Amino acid sequence: MLNNIGLPGLLLIAVVVLVLFGRGKISSLMGEVGKGITSFKKGVQEGTDDALEDKSDEAKAAEAKDVTPADKDKV
Repeated sequence: MLNNIGLPGLLLIAVVVLVLFGRGKISSLMGEVGKGITSFKKGVQEGTDDALEDKSDEAKAAEAKDVTPADKDKV
């Protein structure tokens, strides 16, 4: 059904949308979409940074757990 939409069909749809909503409304909508994408990318990056930080904290905790002296077996 959607395979038959060519360039003329897409142009017609774009013109109809532009007439219905107006240039200002579409411009503000695209601005909001851009802000949403930027916010999503920032959130993903912060989540990745937090995950890496958690892994390094776990490694530090594993190193800190073993506090037994090595000479204990010789006593």
